[in-house]
Amino acid sequence: MKRLLILLFTLNSSLFTFSQPFNFSFDGRDKSAVLLSATDVYNKEKGYGFDFTNTLKLANPKEGIGAQPFFLSVAVPDGNWLVTMTLGNKRRAASTTVRAESRRLFVENVVTKKGEFKEVSFVVNKRNTTIYDAEGKAVDRVRIKKREETKLNWDDKLTLEINGDNPAVSSIRIEPADVPTVWLCGNSTVVDQDYEPWASWGQMIPRWFDAGVAFANYAESGETASTFIAAGRLKKILSLMKAGDFILVEFGHNDQKQKFAGAGAYYNFAFCLKQFIDEARLRGATPIFVTPTQRRSFREGRIQETHGDYPDAMRQVAQREGISVIELHDMTRTFYETLGEETSTRAFVHYPANTFPGQTTALADNTHFNPYGAYEIAKMVIEGMKQLNLPILQHLRSDYIPYNPAHPDAFEAFYWVSSPFYEALKPDGN
Repeated sequence: MKRLLILLFTLNSSLFTFSQPFNFSFDGRDKSAVLLSATDVYNKEKGYGFDFTNTLKLANPKEGIGAQPFFLSVAVPDGNWLVTMTLGNKRRAASTTVRAESRRLFVENVVTKKGEFKEVSFVVNKRNTTIYDAEGKAVDRVRIKKREETKLNWDDKLTLEINGDNPAVSSIRIEPADVPTVWLCGNSTVVDQDYEPWASWGQMIPRWFDAGVAFANYAESGETASTFIAAGRLKKILSLMKAGDFILVEFGHNDQKQKFAGAGAYYNFAFCLKQFIDEARLRGATPIFVTPTQRRSFREGRIQETHGDYPDAMRQVAQREGISVIELHDMTRTFYETLGEETSTRAFVHYPANTFPGQTTALADNTHFNPYGAYEIAKMVIEGMKQLNLPILQHLRSDYIPYNPAHPDAFEAFYWVSSPFYEALKPDGN
């Protein structure tokens, strides 16, 4: 049977407005929807379709679209979008993982038997670089880095990555979502890393929450609290922030390297941190500080402090301003020391040459995480949220198991299905 992709849409200028949700079907079950050939690829004029088809294969026609990993993009305005997917195939068993935008994890290794279907739902935050005022007029833009220009996080489309050992999708529904947003501000330890084998906790944490909350990750490699603000990242967040949202702020890794007049933990850094607090409170949002992740720097079996006064400066500002702190600095120390000096490399980008296609030299990075490390640290952030009793925890998925960094998940039990894109270049910052 011919493979079909089904879409309902109305067109307004270069973007879509939604008189009804987008509905995509991969098995022809919804007879009322508009049919789209599986050979159609995404372009700006059409505003929907398969993406990155030059690097991916769209599978065996007898098994339906999805027997191999693929990307699907839809042009939508900035905001939160509820994605509801029916996973499974009537002809074969499957295992499906779903990520969105720049490798944000939402659905992890969902197994379906032949003829079995499971529904999953999650909310994806989509954005571009344009900053709009309250009337919808473009007034500024986020000044992203050159390396960000190809990031899926900063374009005019919502992109879904359907992956897995043998992925199977029956249908996809996309519609606007009015839910609280958790805004993530930080550096390379938080950012959505686009390429294997790099990963950060900010792109893993959505996996553990249901469709009642959205995570918007504005972090970027190499950023400091001051450069984050100067680039317009905070301004963009504030243009979209609403009462009831949360903003998590983790800096310190790169701030300590700043040498200009007035730099320092208790000067420029503390001043910038207060801006995050004041601006969030003006809009009815809750600011929370996250102390920086430790570096893998061992001496005689113990992690050495490498962040100077910056974690204490965060704590001091938080205490003075009456806001909460998630102690990721302490939890990551416990995590690394529990693993030990040698075994802790399993949480970082430490790989011998030729582990990945085209990787001709060894990778040995003691700051940036691989998927396992990022996955574990995301759980630490959730445990920090639990200590603060944040209301968004009502949206924690039922399969989340309480976590203790002194008793981490076994590395051997972690199973990660890689995205098709790899890069040896380390992220900015250290």
